[in-house]
Amino acid sequence: MARVLAQIIVMGAQVVGRAFARALKQEYAASQAAAQARGRSGQQSAAATSITGMSLQEAQQILNLETLTPEEIQKNYEHLFKVNDKGVGGSFYIQSKVVRAKERLEEELSIESQKQQSRQNTET
Repeated sequence: MARVLAQIIVMGAQVVGRAFARALKQEYAASQAAAQARGRSGQQSAAATSITGMSLQEAQQILNLETLTPEEIQKNYEHLFKVNDKGVGGSFYIQSKVVRAKERLEEELSIESQKQQSRQNTET
């Protein structure tokens, strides 16, 4: 009886292990395909997201921006930074989120300008 039970447990573990390995391979393949589809600028943007810990969409929501222009970013940043100053009863946590959002958006602008420069270099 114990022998049969041990065989069932071993077989079950093998089946689960194979299914897990197959799922892992499929996920890895899908991840690689998505990375190739995003291309170089997508990789840079993903790197910026991992460095700042904030996605582009989240940064835009925090600073309440639709379009990325340096003037709008600076204007909204200054307003939100002052409003959330701890000295006037604001939140240091929100203030730090505002700073991180500004950094993330500035990084995205930098990536976009590099992309435009590389396009101009390839056209000439």
